[in-house]
Amino acid sequence: MNNAVISAIAALAGSAIGAIASFATTWLSLRAQERTQRFASAMSRREHLYGDFIDEASRLVTEGITHDTIDPTKFVRLYAILGKLRLFASETVVTNADEVVHHILDIYATPSEPLRDFAKKYNPDADILRNFGLACRRDLNV
Repeated sequence: MNNAVISAIAALAGSAIGAIASFATTWLSLRAQERTQRFASAMSRREHLYGDFIDEASRLVTEGITHDTIDPTKFVRLYAILGKLRLFASETVVTNADEVVHHILDIYATPSEPLRDFAKKYNPDADILRNFGLACRRDLNV
């Protein structure tokens, strides 16, 4: 074979290999970026759900302390958030969320008392959202 033909084939092969390598590198980089973006989005979604659950549960706890009657419509938002947690959160978080809901229902089942009486016997170790918050923190620190 002619040296010119061999040089041309070598140049074309080198160009093809370079193009394939460039394409593969770009494709792998984009896949990694997309995976990272999906993970960040999922984390953000869970953070918002956890915060919404804490907000709603806190509101219902306060209301349960000061009211004697249960209005089931007030639990709709909490149950909706709980359903979303079942879709996106870990089993530990969902279990702790269920416990919070049970505690809230127990609070509503007891007779109401003035907030100042409740504040006198408040025990920070009996915080019904503590285990839920800790489970959320562990879930987000994956």
